[in-house]
Amino acid sequence: MDDFFLPFYSDLEYHFSKFNAMKEYAPAKINLFLDVIRKREDGYHDLGTLFQTIDAGDTVSAEIREDGRITLCYNEPQDYPLESDLVFKAAKLLQAESGTALGADIFLEKVMPLGAGLGGGSADAAATLRLLSRLWNLPFPAEKLEELGARLGADVPFLVRGGTAFAEGIGEKLSFLEPLQLPGEACLLVATPLDSVPTRDAYAGVPKSGPDRWESFKANFTKSGRSVFDFVFENGFNAFEESVFPKHPLVEKLKQELIGLGATSVLMSGSGASVFGVFKTREQAESALESVKSTTRYQKVTRFFQGF
Repeated sequence: MDDFFLPFYSDLEYHFSKFNAMKEYAPAKINLFLDVIRKREDGYHDLGTLFQTIDAGDTVSAEIREDGRITLCYNEPQDYPLESDLVFKAAKLLQAESGTALGADIFLEKVMPLGAGLGGGSADAAATLRLLSRLWNLPFPAEKLEELGARLGADVPFLVRGGTAFAEGIGEKLSFLEPLQLPGEACLLVATPLDSVPTRDAYAGVPKSGPDRWESFKANFTKSGRSVFDFVFENGFNAFEESVFPKHPLVEKLKQELIGLGATSVLMSGSGASVFGVFKTREQAESALESVKSTTRYQKVTRFFQGF
């Protein structure tokens, strides 16, 4: 059987939005703390990070096919081949692992920017695993989907479940936590400058700190109790800022702009290029969004997503 890919086809978009497609939300993530501990012999890096999903993301829709084919189309053209698409890879992996004879017509409503450090593609893959597991009525628990997700990308296992979690190794060693919530009326402004950061740029020259800073953060996080939110944002850290800012000044400029606009805490997410800031009210965050709109390719005022 041949799988196929339609970059954009409005009739299919109408079909998926109006009829009987099953839908799955794909919330993105930010890193509230991210340190690079060491480079491994296999060329990867051991990380220590605090993941948090946010209420911003794409939507994956699917309808069942009896002939076993996997089709994929988008709301807008995407500049990469089908074989490298994580949604397609997730669908094929789940199909092979389960042994199902069923297929699916999949539609991805893409909103999140590429190369942004928000895990958009990984979130789409995780949503596809959840969605097709339901669509095909597979007896796979979240732990099994996370195991499959690890074969697709380092962020995918966390994004299968979402919420709040410590992650170690390359991101696959997860310790899920009580989901964090923003206090009161506080909101995040997440924005992506008119730039993208190749992963190699971020890792080139990033300092390897060893385990001490990460272990101290974890230990003090656990002890912080009711003041955990204050602790997280007083101790937020991203080691990649040191390697990214010199090569991508627009990222550093955006961070400084959010600080100047009144954000109480500002940090780059992942390996960049997105930056997020915490504002005391939605009105302040929306005002800041308008201020940076002309110099960013993505902006969203949002709050934390508590997970599945």
